[in-house]
Amino acid sequence: MSARASILQKLRAAPRQERARPDLAGHFQRFASQDDEIARLRHWAAMMRAVKTDILWTREAEWDADLAGWLAAHPQDSLLLSDTAHGRRLAQRLESVNNAPRIVWFDRAVDGWKAELFDVAAGFTAARCGIAATGTLALWPDEAEPRTVSLVPPLHIALFDAATLNLDFYSALQGESWAAGMPTNALLISGPSKTADIQQTLAYGAHGPRELLVLAVLPPHIAIHDVEGDGR
Repeated sequence: MSARASILQKLRAAPRQERARPDLAGHFQRFASQDDEIARLRHWAAMMRAVKTDILWTREAEWDADLAGWLAAHPQDSLLLSDTAHGRRLAQRLESVNNAPRIVWFDRAVDGWKAELFDVAAGFTAARCGIAATGTLALWPDEAEPRTVSLVPPLHIALFDAATLNLDFYSALQGESWAAGMPTNALLISGPSKTADIQQTLAYGAHGPRELLVLAVLPPHIAIHDVEGDGR
């Protein structure tokens, strides 16, 4: 009998052990202290800011104007947009802004314009939801807004509906019904791209954007000073 056959024979003869089903819901109860909506938002913001993320609290009716103001204070040469409702709304807002970034539409196959694409300064996308426990945004790339928009430009600007903030990853999986269907590449973003592979020195922008700005759209019943403490 060969060594391989002998090993397989022993494995087959070994008694089987039934593994207990993990209590996932119980495991994530350690995050229950953030079950209050405002505490959850504050924790999410603190986690994201700890890894070099900028957060701009805003409202549904004002996010495009607030972002235009931010861009005026932080000029960008160009901005990559997709043909989505939020992309068109931002483009319309920037038409009336002096020194606004040049709009680049993601409207063709990548192979035909790689040189121009990799020279774009910023990309703008929406987020599907957030995860409070880890300070994370979940992006759901599709044909209209592919992952390239968030991964290639050095600055990623994400529009996030704070009402979609989940307590933890398990809650997001269950509440968002991810098992019912996911895109080819779902993105979980917890700050800008970073690595410490070389001599344990932390470097940003190694595998994606080196800067991340989140436009966090608060629901009407939460005041900005509630999540910031000292106001906007």
